[in-house]
Amino acid sequence: MKIAYVTAFYYPTIGGVEQVVKELAERYVKQGHEVHVFVSDWDKNGRIKQKEEVINGVNVHRHFHILKVANFASVFPSLLWSLSKYKFDIIHTHVSGHAHTFFGSLIARLKKTPLIHTTHCPWTTGFRSLAGRILVWLSYNTFNRISLKFSDKIIAITPWEINFIKKYGGKENKIVIIPNGVDKILFEKLKNNEFKKQLNTNNKIVLFFGRLNPTKGPDKFVLAAKEILKERKDVTFLIVGPDEGMLDKVKELSANDPNIIIYGPIREKEKIAQMYQSADVYVMPSYREGLPLTLFEAFASGIPVVATPVNGVPYEMSEPENGLFTKYGDIEDLKKKILIMLDTNILAEKMSKNNIEKAKKYDWDLIAERTMNLYKEVINNK
Repeated sequence: MKIAYVTAFYYPTIGGVEQVVKELAERYVKQGHEVHVFVSDWDKNGRIKQKEEVINGVNVHRHFHILKVANFASVFPSLLWSLSKYKFDIIHTHVSGHAHTFFGSLIARLKKTPLIHTTHCPWTTGFRSLAGRILVWLSYNTFNRISLKFSDKIIAITPWEINFIKKYGGKENKIVIIPNGVDKILFEKLKNNEFKKQLNTNNKIVLFFGRLNPTKGPDKFVLAAKEILKERKDVTFLIVGPDEGMLDKVKELSANDPNIIIYGPIREKEKIAQMYQSADVYVMPSYREGLPLTLFEAFASGIPVVATPVNGVPYEMSEPENGLFTKYGDIEDLKKKILIMLDTNILAEKMSKNNIEKAKKYDWDLIAERTMNLYKEVINNK
């Protein structure tokens, strides 16, 4: 099968959607399929010079972007030309409301190519400028409606999205729920894990792992950490992830406290597994989430979770089976829930077992199989 992915970013850019596309693309290459990724040349920091390359067997085509919006979107109309040069068995676009999704949908329609679209849960407007909110409203009610109309199937990563998809023109009979996945390495207990030694700590570790973006709440994590550290010094708060506008704020709030470690991004899967397996609690204090990969990764690693019950999260995480919920921005409650996780061993151990078992159904191999079956269904019905 010849598969095209159309998305905003791809490796080496760090992000959830980027990882989803990479996980699917590389698995299908190993199965013998020909996979192409059509993407912007912007990596959230600058332009990537290498426009055409093969990464782990995946053909990557980067396009000159003429416009970028904040750190999540860019416009690269040359996609229309480059995508139209090929004949694909399936085109799979990613993230609703973006120009590249509309361009990919248009080419699929013109070439009569079966089209799959994954929304990736973009439906909230918080932390966007007035201009950004206006552009989102216009896009959702114009180009996005056309994209959903042209799609043969629409993948929602969580049931929370269904009403939004229908609101903006997606037909219910087109919608299929396929969540994000988790890598097998995170289920494996690693030997000779020296991650805590590298951090130079024997303390319990409370982990924030994600983009340092306002929507992820890294500042809320630090504020709760500071409250806890007023009372005890046997806990290390670890912040891991790339900067998306909040690094300076996080540094300012942490005030060089030795028990708050700002680590930077980690890419290697084995190092990520070491990090998770060294942690005692995973905290996700987000304002909004789609269905974060890190939630399933924490589950697979057997870590109890403290999270805000936003968007797709409460569809996959239950309280008290998997962790505890906290209201966004409530620092006192976030502190309280973290301390419960740290100090109630029986509860944490029960959650750990539950989370490992729950994560098994999100294995990336199973998710890739479900997605491939959807491709075949759409192609056969075209």
